[in-house]
Amino acid sequence: MEHWNSTLGSGFLLMGILKDSGSPELLCATISALYLLALTSNGLLLLVITKDVRLHMPMYFLLGQLSLMDLLFTSVVTPKALVDFLRSEPTISFGGCALQMFLALSLGGAEDLLLAFMAYDRYVAICHPLNYMVLMSPRVCWLMVATSWMLASLSALGYTLYTMHYPFCMSREIRHLLCEIPPLLKLACADTSRYELTVYVMGVTLLILPLVAVLASYTLILFTMLHMPSNEGRQKALVTCSSHLTVVGMFYGAATFMYVLPSSLHSPKQDNIISVFYTIVTPALNPLIYSLRNKEVMGALRRLLGKYILPTQSTF
Repeated sequence: MEHWNSTLGSGFLLMGILKDSGSPELLCATISALYLLALTSNGLLLLVITKDVRLHMPMYFLLGQLSLMDLLFTSVVTPKALVDFLRSEPTISFGGCALQMFLALSLGGAEDLLLAFMAYDRYVAICHPLNYMVLMSPRVCWLMVATSWMLASLSALGYTLYTMHYPFCMSREIRHLLCEIPPLLKLACADTSRYELTVYVMGVTLLILPLVAVLASYTLILFTMLHMPSNEGRQKALVTCSSHLTVVGMFYGAATFMYVLPSSLHSPKQDNIISVFYTIVTPALNPLIYSLRNKEVMGALRRLLGKYILPTQSTF
């Protein structure tokens, strides 16, 4: 089979989901609105957590990191997809594709690990409240964040280098929203079966281990909540944990569909829909899920708006 020169050629064609939809203009407007919502909500949450000293706690420090990851993750994918659709030029260079893959895998992997650390934080806060500031000291929090970023980045670098070393066939069309491993391997002109098996095994491992940590943490939390004498304390713990479990369910559900289920069980169109969900929809919803039912965050947001925005408006 003839190969095309990926270094001298024009790279790949990211066909995405907009071209194949029945109403591309409506879908484009919807994705644009969701992206603006993701930018606004995550940006506001980061600002509130940074500015309000009442939120300078381990739980909100980790939540701020999650917002940062969501903000970066959706920005790696969404602007490129929208610009390609508006210009009708869905091209991406070989280097650009490799960079997008590396960033997406790094951010997705870091969020995977961070969600497990956030579950541990809730476990310590509810099951061992007297030792909370010792077990979740600033040093421990920074170690959790650094571990998430470093392990995810190293893993992403290995995946990206090995995926992009394959020779690719004449077809340059990637039937996907972004450059990811499964759709790219379909264009390879070499036997990728062993590598696909490796990706599958590693993907299952990297998803299952953090998920087991999350489930173990919340099992212990549930037992502790059942023995709480105060209804108010039980209700507060339930609100906090339900928000985190909702985010965990959305993230691991989409990741499992994409990387754990055999490719024979899902079509490229379904993969595209799922990719929109975890790169655009989830980053837009995560800050709303965490903040709308959280009195501390909503109170901090009102104080921030009252301090910086309302005084400005009253001067006119």
